[in-house]
Amino acid sequence: MREIHVIGIGAGDPDQLTLQAVKALRSTDVFFLLDKGEVKGDLIRLRRDILDAHLPAGSYRVVEARDPERDRKAGGAAYAPAVGDWRGARAGIYERLIAEELDEGGTGAFLVWGDPTLYDSTLAVLEEVRERGAVEFAYDVVPGVSSVSALAARHRTGLNRVARPVQITTGRRLAEGFPEGVDDVVVMLDAHQAFRRFAEDDMDIYWGAYIGTPDEILVSGPIAEAGPRIERLRAQARERKGWIMDTYLLRRRSARDGRAQDRPARPR
Repeated sequence: MREIHVIGIGAGDPDQLTLQAVKALRSTDVFFLLDKGEVKGDLIRLRRDILDAHLPAGSYRVVEARDPERDRKAGGAAYAPAVGDWRGARAGIYERLIAEELDEGGTGAFLVWGDPTLYDSTLAVLEEVRERGAVEFAYDVVPGVSSVSALAARHRTGLNRVARPVQITTGRRLAEGFPEGVDDVVVMLDAHQAFRRFAEDDMDIYWGAYIGTPDEILVSGPIAEAGPRIERLRAQARERKGWIMDTYLLRRRSARDGRAQDRPARPR
């Protein structure tokens, strides 16, 4: 039986790997890396840097494949089908990689940014491959340091406050309105800076891009003050690198419980 490790590698810093993740790396015969094109070549290089940091040079094998394009313009009722088509195309690539590049009895691995269980498609794609039945394999999941955890740590704050819930959502959902019943909301996958609609509200934002990498950018403060700076820095970074990965925490100031760590750090 072929074995697959799905390894959470943190937000980009090689030091964020857990001991369990390092052990999984060392037991892997083949690493499968999906190339998102020249613009996002940094993502492949960062993965290779992580392997070089934890494995002896020349001791591992890497197989790269081109990641299928997703229709990012699809919205509304077309969004879910577009994601389904993209996952299906990915499943075909995963199936071929496992069948053709991994010997029976061998161990392969997919390196997943952050944590594989949080807004990542790898587990769903592998399940689709298993359901197709063309190639047999078993897999396990190694948790990683998510960008959400790394964001809170870099801003020296907690995700929730005493006796209060925290919600994790997407920019697409936030654009529909601030979630009810919560005062602390983590937002991921926001390509359109949905936080702007709350600039007049009593809220702080803790924002970070390229967290855990040498290009990391952090900004915090009231949305009315920090928002324009975030928009400017985000546009500049995207223009410079051709891509951006960012996330942020929104926090109602009126609901503070008074702890020092709930106060935003000075903008950086």
